[in-house]
Amino acid sequence: MPAPRLQALHDAGQSLWLDYIDRPMLHNGELARRIRDDVLTGMTSNPAIFEKALAQGTAYDAQVSAMTGQRSAWQLFEELASTDVRTACELFRGVYDATGRLDGYVSLEVSPNVANDADGTIREARHLWALVDRPNVMIKVPGTNAGCTALRQLVADGINVNVTLLFAVNAYAQVVESYLTGLEARAAAGAPLGAIASVASFFVSRVDTEIDRRLDAQVVSGMLSADAASKIKGKAAVANAKLAYRLFTERFSGPRWASLAARGARVQRPLWASTSTKNPSYRDVIYVEELVGPQTVNTLPPATLEAFRDHGKVRRTIDADLAEAERALASVEQCGISVRDVTDQLLGEGLAAFQTSFDTLLGGLEAKAAELGRPVAAGR
Repeated sequence: MPAPRLQALHDAGQSLWLDYIDRPMLHNGELARRIRDDVLTGMTSNPAIFEKALAQGTAYDAQVSAMTGQRSAWQLFEELASTDVRTACELFRGVYDATGRLDGYVSLEVSPNVANDADGTIREARHLWALVDRPNVMIKVPGTNAGCTALRQLVADGINVNVTLLFAVNAYAQVVESYLTGLEARAAAGAPLGAIASVASFFVSRVDTEIDRRLDAQVVSGMLSADAASKIKGKAAVANAKLAYRLFTERFSGPRWASLAARGARVQRPLWASTSTKNPSYRDVIYVEELVGPQTVNTLPPATLEAFRDHGKVRRTIDADLAEAERALASVEQCGISVRDVTDQLLGEGLAAFQTSFDTLLGGLEAKAAELGRPVAAGR
C-alpha cells in the first residue's frame, strides 16, 4: 500500500523521482517495491551517483568480465550505465504508459567534458539516446549556454531532455526559451510533439548553503549582526525556486504556448533537485514541503524520501507568499551578497564536482577492469 504522505504529495501534483540508482536495487525487487509503495514515478542519475554505485561491491564484475574486445574506460562506463538505465526504464515502463508518457522517466547524463561544447553535447546525447533505446529515457545536459543550444536541437530531434545544474532564474528563462524554440522547429518540420518530455532541474539547497556561508562570514567580520543574519538565513533557496515556478507559469501560457499545446506539446516541468537538507538546524524535509505544487517534480535521495514518508507535511506552497520570496532575495542583496554571483559560482562548482566524480569513476573502472583481467584501452 502506498505510503500516505508520499501519496498525498503525488496527489498534490508533484511527481516523486528517486535521486539514486545502483544495480542491486534493479534486480532484487527494491525498485519495483518503491514504485509501488513510495509512489515513485521516475529516477535520476549523475556521475557522482554512478561513481558510488560502480566503485562499491561486486555487482558489476560479471558484466565487466564477460565483455569481449577492448574498451576504453569511457566505453566501459557507457555500457554499464546504459545497461542499468535500460533496466530501470523497463521497470518504470508501466508508469510511463499509465500516465500517458507524463512520468516514468530515467535520466542518463552526458559527460562533463562537453558542458561548454554544444556540438559535443548533441553528439553524446544522440549516442546515449540510441544506446539505451527506450522511449522513457531522458538525456541530461547541463544548463550552460552550450547546453541550451544543444537542448534546442535535441528537442527538435525528438529526444527527451533533462536540463540540469540550474541555479539562477535568468538561466532557467534561457532554458525555457530553448525548449520552446526546439518545439517550434520540430513543428515547422511537420514532426509530432506529443512524445517529447523535458524537465528543468533547478538546484535548491546549495543556494542556502552558499548564501548562509557568506552571511556567517559577514558576522565574523563585524559587517552584520548574528541576529540580522539569522533572519535572512535559510530562506533564499526556496524563494529562488518559487520565482522560477512563477516564470514557469508565465512562459507556459498565452498564445505562443497555446499554439504548441494544440499540437500536443507538453510543458517542460520544473524539477527540484538538491533537496536534501545540508544544514542540520533546518527541518530535514524543508526543501520538499516548501516547494509543493502542480506540474512539478522533486527528485529525492533515499534518506530524504524516508524522512518525508515519516513526517512530511503536504500543502500547496510553491506559489504561496511570492511577495515574501521577493523580499527574502532582496534582503540578501541588501547585505551586499549578489544572488547572481552566488548562482554563477554554484554552477561552476557543480560542473567541477561532476568532472571530479567522472574522473574518479573512470579511474575506478580502470582499476576494476585490471583486477578482473580486462585492462582498458586508452582514450575514449
